Amino acid sequence: MAAARPAPTDSLSFCLAQLTAAAGEGLGGGKDTATNETPLGRALLALRTRHVKAAGGIERFRARGGLRPLLALLRRAATADPAPPQASPGSAPSAISAGPASPSGSAPSASSSTSSLPARLRKTLDLGLSILANCCTEGACRTEVRRLGGILPLVTILQCVKTDSIQNRTARALGNLAMEPESCRDIHSAGAVPLLLESLTACQDSQCLQSVVRALRNLADSPQHRLALAQQGAVRPLAELLAAAPDPALTSALVRALLELSRGCSRACAEQLSLGGGLGPLVSLASHPKRAVREATILTLANLCAQGLVRPALGNAGGVEVLLGELRRRRGPNGANPASQQPLVRAVCLLCEAINRARLRDAGGLELLMGLLRDSRARAWHPRVVAALVGFLYDTGALGGLQALGLPFLAGQLCGGGGEKKKRGEEKPASWDFPEERTPRGGQRLFLTLCRSWLISEGYAAGPGDISPDWSPERCPPLEPSEPSSPTPGPTQLQTPRVVCTPRRSSATSTEEPWGREGPALLLLSRFSQVPDPSGALVTGPALCGLLAYVTGAPGPPNPRALRILARLTCNPACLEAFVRSYGAALLRAWLVLGVAPDDWPAPCARPALRSQHRELGEMLLQNLTVQAESPFGVGALTHLLLSGSPEDRVACALTLPFICRKPSLWRRLLLDQGGLRLLLAALTRPAPHPLFLFFAADSLSCLQGLLSPTVSPVLPPAIPVDLDLPSPCLYESLLGPAPVPAPDLHFLLDSGLRLPAQRATSATASPFFRALLAGSFVEAQMDLVPLRGLSPSAAWPVLHHLHGCRGCGAALGPVPSLGQPLLGSEAEEALEAAGRFLLPGLEEELEEAVGRIHLGPQGGPESVGEVFRLGRPRLAAHCARWTLGPGQCPRKRALALVGLVEAAGEEAGPLTEALLAVVMGAEA
Repeated sequence: MAAARPAPTDSLSFCLAQLTAAAGEGLGGGKDTATNETPLGRALLALRTRHVKAAGGIERFRARGGLRPLLALLRRAATADPAPPQASPGSAPSAISAGPASPSGSAPSASSSTSSLPARLRKTLDLGLSILANCCTEGACRTEVRRLGGILPLVTILQCVKTDSIQNRTARALGNLAMEPESCRDIHSAGAVPLLLESLTACQDSQCLQSVVRALRNLADSPQHRLALAQQGAVRPLAELLAAAPDPALTSALVRALLELSRGCSRACAEQLSLGGGLGPLVSLASHPKRAVREATILTLANLCAQGLVRPALGNAGGVEVLLGELRRRRGPNGANPASQQPLVRAVCLLCEAINRARLRDAGGLELLMGLLRDSRARAWHPRVVAALVGFLYDTGALGGLQALGLPFLAGQLCGGGGEKKKRGEEKPASWDFPEERTPRGGQRLFLTLCRSWLISEGYAAGPGDISPDWSPERCPPLEPSEPSSPTPGPTQLQTPRVVCTPRRSSATSTEEPWGREGPALLLLSRFSQVPDPSGALVTGPALCGLLAYVTGAPGPPNPRALRILARLTCNPACLEAFVRSYGAALLRAWLVLGVAPDDWPAPCARPALRSQHRELGEMLLQNLTVQAESPFGVGALTHLLLSGSPEDRVACALTLPFICRKPSLWRRLLLDQGGLRLLLAALTRPAPHPLFLFFAADSLSCLQGLLSPTVSPVLPPAIPVDLDLPSPCLYESLLGPAPVPAPDLHFLLDSGLRLPAQRATSATASPFFRALLAGSFVEAQMDLVPLRGLSPSAAWPVLHHLHGCRGCGAALGPVPSLGQPLLGSEAEEALEAAGRFLLPGLEEELEEAVGRIHLGPQGGPESVGEVFRLGRPRLAAHCARWTLGPGQCPRKRALALVGLVEAAGEEAGPLTEALLAVVMGAEA
């Protein structure tokens, strides 16, 4: 059987030739239909179904120059009736051209358009537009179509031909072209958006509507284009279509289009979506079984929250619960990555206003927001979350919940990491609580500036940008100080200026409090500090650290509100016990007065020098606590803590008392008579209850020593270099020369074989040991060469000098190692052991003085204190304690020395406790 003869349309060249001929001759140019139309129709059909759809077919079609005649054919079709008559409101459109867009509700029906359009022209347009739409799926074809000016003919066809199939294929071609930014700009400039909107309202075919919706979505490729679409009314018909419950495919297309149009949601977009009834359907679609629809819907709702005018309606429709539920799901163990949570976090924060606050609180939103503050991965969102929590400033129920959830996280935001930065020129989300901003008249500007300062200080606005410049002066409340100043007088630099502004004084000036990123957190903390008992939430280690870190670390003057918070807490009697239990008073003194922060211990951090304002602030706050502690209530509270509190509370009370008690009768009774001091000393060798516990303890013991003996300074080693100290005459030196006078009658033999000369009578009177050895009934009394076992030459040298009456000749310094060398196992320890073995207490004292002179002198450091203490000598232990608690000692060195003492004492705390107790109580003893 012979093979079937190939049809002419199987050849791309034949099809292109027919297309070129038709484009040149025109439509209806006098050719007979039987000889002209049929070959063109077959060629177009073959191009669409065979050549273009084949692998690489679009590229071949473009390379062979098929786009130019195709666009020429469409251009001729679009201008077949160059001057269509103006259609009257009741007349039907012409065969090829439908007049200008008719108002909504009076657009020509699809049936009338189809019946009035010639079949030949409709078929040619259908096939040609289908081929062009398929070709525009390739980037090179889109560029070529734009270069050949193919966008305007498509817009003309969209305007003139109201057939559903042609509108569908034209919208599809425009949607494909809009995938290129340049083509998208040209389509907007050609005026295609109103025509697409007309098709959206007039067409009933689902496929056509999907193509139009997709074209509108692709045209929303930039903020400028999205705003232009919203201003031309593109959002409302989409919302109305969504509310009409279309088929699933159209629903998916509508949701995707609304998501794109709502990015950076403008006021016009929010208004149209709300007026079109789209909020309810969107909330319902948030539970759609199809994931793509569900996620697009939720993100659209999140975008809409940027406009305050739509947030109340969104809350009424159930949007608050939807967004909270989705954010909770994404933050779960199986949730998405943190980046996908950002739009939802922003939306939930924006919903913390007006009527939605109660909904958000009842739906568990506060727990979710506080969870974000605890999450280090969400650090970039923390400033936004804290600003959102300001919305609950006067919600009593919410405040109680926030206190229960923990306020230290708020205090930690005062010096937190970088949050979201607002781009220059970005549209600020409007708020339902504030009207739109308009430029005020010149006479109102000064007073409105004062009103703006009051609104910011009271937390009604997060910043100057949140306040309308044309706020009505008649409705503005009278300005009062935002918070009362502390009743305790403080330093001049820390006085909070009293700002009172009234409408009558137009020339008044005001001092605005700085409102930086820490403003919302400070406002919330200030609100919490005004409750009757804020101790459980604010007088804690993390909360106090956050406040103090901000006060001392602010690059400029700190916000006065932070100073007022600290003053208010220290003046509140209900906070006294909390300050004691949390070591808050010790922390205030260490951080503000001494300049040592928790992260500055034990290794110092590079930070600016302590400013005098910090010291004055710390002294003022401690004075406030002193007033509370010495009141009848405070005395009872401290006595109860010390006698009946838990072991941790008793230690904290004993440590804090020297800082906040100045009445001798009170601290003597609690610390000395009732055992508070011994309790503190016994706790030194136990696990530290606070990272700065040993620093606090060293400072507390030093302060207590100053209270016990304010005018007497402990005796310290001479503050002169060792090499400048003039020694006493040496009496043993005369026995060492070549002609000793008197001649030695005895030699001591060391283990090394060294013989040291000595006088028997002089040596026998030095100690009971040598008296029994050299003048008693032992055999050594008859020997001229007496062995001394277990003694090295360096250790024996000070012993021989001491036996012959040398006192202070410098021999005791010989076995003492230099500064920085270990003492344990050294010749100094051996000499001390020998002095005790030979019953030479004077030598022991001289050797201990030599050790202290070298290792605990002016050149000695805190690391030497533990080394000296390890020798286990009571006098040296007391010497170490005096060095540690000396009144002129640097606080950091004092604390480091105490750390060394505790490490050296180990589990044997008795010697250390007795040494410190003796030094502290030395004046009374």
